[in-house]
Amino acid sequence: MADIWSYFLPDEGDIFYLFWAKQMLISVLIVGAAYLVSRFAALLVARVAHRVNQVTKGEWDEPTLARICAPLLALVNTAGLYVAIRRLPLPERLHLVISGILFIVNICLLATCAYRLMDEALKRYGKRLAGEEMSRQLIPLVQKIGSIFLFGTALIITLKHFNYDILSLVTALGVGSLAIGLAAKDTLANMISGFTLMIDLPFRIGDRIQLGSQVGEVIDIGLRSTKIKSLDNSYLIVPNSELCNTLLINQDLPDSRGKGKVVLGVAYGTDVMLAKRVLVDTAKAVPGVLAEPAPEAFFTSFGDSALNLTLLFWTESYTTVFGVTDRVNCAILESFAQNGINIPYPTRTVFFEKDTNHAPQN
Repeated sequence: MADIWSYFLPDEGDIFYLFWAKQMLISVLIVGAAYLVSRFAALLVARVAHRVNQVTKGEWDEPTLARICAPLLALVNTAGLYVAIRRLPLPERLHLVISGILFIVNICLLATCAYRLMDEALKRYGKRLAGEEMSRQLIPLVQKIGSIFLFGTALIITLKHFNYDILSLVTALGVGSLAIGLAAKDTLANMISGFTLMIDLPFRIGDRIQLGSQVGEVIDIGLRSTKIKSLDNSYLIVPNSELCNTLLINQDLPDSRGKGKVVLGVAYGTDVMLAKRVLVDTAKAVPGVLAEPAPEAFFTSFGDSALNLTLLFWTESYTTVFGVTDRVNCAILESFAQNGINIPYPTRTVFFEKDTNHAPQN
């Protein structure tokens, strides 16, 4: 009787194969389910991308969102494969190797997705926030810093997963950063100042600025220094830390109009109101002088030999102030001559008093 039942009951080898077949079937189903979930997620992403494309008017189009979400969809498949292999009754050492490889792949996919999201955001909003020229300096640096941060984060998570002591690594990185910071403190100060200039925008590329006695046009704003072309065509390279801590004048802000000034004196006894009116009318007639704001003349002080007047006028650009001032001076000479207004030379009268007390007697 026992022999009959043993015919129907499977032996130990059959039980082992049945168990393996069951586990393999469940693992295959898990992998298939993960694949179906990834395909469904891909369709959902495509539908969402179409809506987002309409809302953002093409800023975030379907290929862009697909590029960002592609690592996430691959992550679903690798996560399913990770779960499927973890439940198989494999040797422990083989389990550790395969699960470790899949964990590293998942971390790399997450870091890739984060990097692509950062890259697309910088491409679309970097120029809008920092400007065309400054983004050329700022965006590559942000990309490099972001890449280093993502790589370091992925490395620390991976080491932590494999039970490595990351405290010593973090400590070494902190000490190394401190040493580098102390050794390159001036460079770091200039770089931080460069970020400040790019964000605060006290001047732009092409603006004319006055820095102490130097006046020039901003050619380039770098991370370490700013390059300025002076009026005598020399090339100034100024560290950014000095620009952040120095009083400077931006002649292009709030606009590029230039202000001219002519200071002169008229003889005592001259009709001051007539002289002021002649100055204003003469300036208005000179080409290049703006009608608005209108030229103004002021009686500023009493001089030793003249009544001092000041004429103020505006030009379309600060680059034309010298040329317009020349024309205004020539026109003033002609107008004063026509109206009988004299510009006196400095004079001095000396009185000699005869000393009668010590005069020689005959």
